[in-house]
Amino acid sequence: MKPKFFVVLVAITATLGWRAYAQTYDTNGDYVQTFAGSGFSGHVDGVGQQTMFNNPSTIVADSESNLFVLDDNSYLIRKITPSGVVSTFAGGTTFPGGTIPTTGYGTNASIFAGGSSSIAIDHSNTLWIATYDGYLVRVGRDTSVSWIFLNGTSWPWGACVDSGNNVYVSDYYGNKIWRYNTDGVLSVFAGSGNPGYADGNGIFTAFHYPTALAADAADNIYVWDSENRLIRRIDQSQNVTTLAGQYLNNSSADGAGTNASFGSISGMCVDDSGNLILACGTSIRKISATTNVVTMAGSFSQNGYANGASNLARFNGASGVCVSGGTFYVADSSNQRIRNITFNPTSQIVSGANLGIGTFAGVTITGTVGRTYQIQSSPDLNTWNSVATALLTSSPYLWIDQNPVSGNKFYRAVMLP
Repeated sequence: MKPKFFVVLVAITATLGWRAYAQTYDTNGDYVQTFAGSGFSGHVDGVGQQTMFNNPSTIVADSESNLFVLDDNSYLIRKITPSGVVSTFAGGTTFPGGTIPTTGYGTNASIFAGGSSSIAIDHSNTLWIATYDGYLVRVGRDTSVSWIFLNGTSWPWGACVDSGNNVYVSDYYGNKIWRYNTDGVLSVFAGSGNPGYADGNGIFTAFHYPTALAADAADNIYVWDSENRLIRRIDQSQNVTTLAGQYLNNSSADGAGTNASFGSISGMCVDDSGNLILACGTSIRKISATTNVVTMAGSFSQNGYANGASNLARFNGASGVCVSGGTFYVADSSNQRIRNITFNPTSQIVSGANLGIGTFAGVTITGTVGRTYQIQSSPDLNTWNSVATALLTSSPYLWIDQNPVSGNKFYRAVMLP
């Protein structure tokens, strides 16, 4: 295993006085890129960065590495394939308050009821959406849309699914965590309904405005208890404990467990190693199984848009995060983009099987749509010079050299990190 190196940066800002924000970057090759979205707001399907989103808020991945994005202001679920092809999966119609939601298939159905908050996916690749108006929306693999009224909830917000496909919903104003089981029974999993902070068991506990949820492989449920500024954990015996954060401390600082602090968390997921990954607006953070909190990418104090190494990357409204195939994907809502975080990025030479040479001066690349490739040439196969960069808008992709020369000229392509 490669050793990990950490860099500690401290920034001083003025908010009701001077406060220090300690940020510890996990610099084991974390690298941020743009996977889809042009940065322009709208609804345009297509490939990679030649697409548009309208406030993409939460994101999940299915068992085939397809991504599903809740595109809030378009009232849509968008689908992104592993090769970066963006399409519209379901939604598009809305209904006024007081009328019956629209069921059906694909874009002939509604998935929003006066606003929507989060999307989850179960182990049969069924999507579940918690909506502010007290509904749970089920979207099947066949794009079928059905609505379930969560009687007794006041404002469903976060959603997650355990290994048995039971769905958990956080009730923001109700200060409870609900479970909707596979038999269609809705029950309170934790929380008394009284706003406050108390660990314990089941209904003999207290939350204050719970929002984002996540489930791990052991079916522990993680809750962002937003008003208390704490991450809470609920096991399957309904025991509620505090995992990380400082009570009522809205600053941001990395550290171990309750020595860390969180200003905000919009979305959470759990990776294959049991780490809890957090989308925190301008940064992506990680809590290890030993409760050590570090920053994967972004900044506590600066928003914006920048790709690059973890401490140089910038987000603006990172509101959702998921993991697929060892890569993390972030719904960067205000940047209107889907970003990805990879590890140990290096330039990759395109193999001979994916590089075609014809009777023209140039190459045909069979590669990843939406990624950038550098075209290099050499007169002798020893010295290589960059002659062009190409963003693959299709695969295979044909690039023709506009400056051919007499004599030998060899070509190769390198996929950039």
